[in-house]
Amino acid sequence: MKKTLLTLIAMAALSTTALGADIKPALVYGTGGKFDKSFNEAAFHGAEQYKKETGTDFRDFEPTSDTQGEQAIRNFASKGFNPVVAVSFAWTSAMEKVAAEFPDTKFVIVDSVVKLPNVRSVVFKEEEGSYLVGVMAGMASKSGKVGFIGGMDIPLIRKFACGYAQGAKAANAKITVLQNMTGTTGAAWNDPVRGGELTKNQIDQGADVVYAAAGATGLGVLQTAADNKKLSIGVDSNQNHLHPGSVLTSMVKRVDLAVYNAYKDTAGGKFTGGIQVNGVKEDGVAYALDDNNAKLVTPEMKAAVEKAKADIVSGAVKVHDYMSDNTCPM
Repeated sequence: MKKTLLTLIAMAALSTTALGADIKPALVYGTGGKFDKSFNEAAFHGAEQYKKETGTDFRDFEPTSDTQGEQAIRNFASKGFNPVVAVSFAWTSAMEKVAAEFPDTKFVIVDSVVKLPNVRSVVFKEEEGSYLVGVMAGMASKSGKVGFIGGMDIPLIRKFACGYAQGAKAANAKITVLQNMTGTTGAAWNDPVRGGELTKNQIDQGADVVYAAAGATGLGVLQTAADNKKLSIGVDSNQNHLHPGSVLTSMVKRVDLAVYNAYKDTAGGKFTGGIQVNGVKEDGVAYALDDNNAKLVTPEMKAAVEKAKADIVSGAVKVHDYMSDNTCPM
């Protein structure tokens, strides 16, 4: 009996070791760069958090073109990395090709949907988080004009803009929402100079709160708003600390959790493919409140945004999803 028990314990230990050895994480960023203080950096922090907790290192790659992205995903898969996480809609076609070629490898794509059994597609209700910060912008604005600077002009970023406009108008029906996109190629995610120019133009038109959904380009938006003593709103990561007292809030998108969970689930044998949708209800998107912006957020603003949050969860407020029909009712 004792011998049998020892054998079972030894087998369990071997099984655990094998399970732990089975994970060899990889991460492919979008073209905005790893340290964009926004979307890609959120993914990096998720991987770093898993590494910190488990001691399991990961490999990552920063593509500068669409071709490099596909090469990186295939290269990681061919070298036995598992899971391979790719953050960006830009890697949709690459993921479709590579995941089909490596059916035994687990893949995760963020911000797009790939319908293969070994792929987990993680998408967010960015319109809901943008609605919340839009409410805050509408209440904080003294000029009655707020701005939005997007990165690459794609439906996903229009989704941010539309939710933001709905929130701002919910707070102030007469508010004007100015909108600009930075460009039509991947370079639009990494052009802070252009982001600053567009922001200055909106400020000259009267905007006193500007929301950036533009990756590293947004750094120029936040800087220019601070230089002109206007308010800005960060995105994806909590960017309140970049310009304390100037960043009204940030629309936090839990890309970090998508990466962390991909690694954790794979290591634990709990990885599932399919689509995961993360909105306000799932804590996938939220607004950021901390010591850096606490003085900017009045009790009335906090109460209003918390009510909006509760109304979204209950269904009393339904935020329009631009990607459902490529229109915005604003």
